[in-house]
Amino acid sequence: MSRKVVRACLIGELQPVFGAALLAEYEDVVSRDALWLKSESTKAERETVFDAFLSKCDWIEVFFAWRPNLPDESDNHLIELALAAQAQAIVTKNLRDLKRGELRFPSVQVMTPKEVWEKILCRH
Repeated sequence: MSRKVVRACLIGELQPVFGAALLAEYEDVVSRDALWLKSESTKAERETVFDAFLSKCDWIEVFFAWRPNLPDESDNHLIELALAAQAQAIVTKNLRDLKRGELRFPSVQVMTPKEVWEKILCRH
């Protein structure tokens, strides 16, 4: 499902957002060769897809740190980015950590790629 959500972003069905912390995290993941050992894609191909994805993203500067106190401190930036962007959802497979913050923000849903596909994209 993740691939379908990325494709939806690339063709303009969804509007992704990025900020400095998320960009650094994604650049790190894309460059880790050990994570891609079972993938048929080359590093150059991954970087091309990533660059295409970034070209569709709105760049958001986060000026206020909400610190929702998620179990994994390094995930707090995702909530802050979503709030700064006035995003409707954070799309992730890490539901367990992102739904357990001390601060609650009902305007931002935390959804898996499968949920986005079933609840949003299949309706088009």
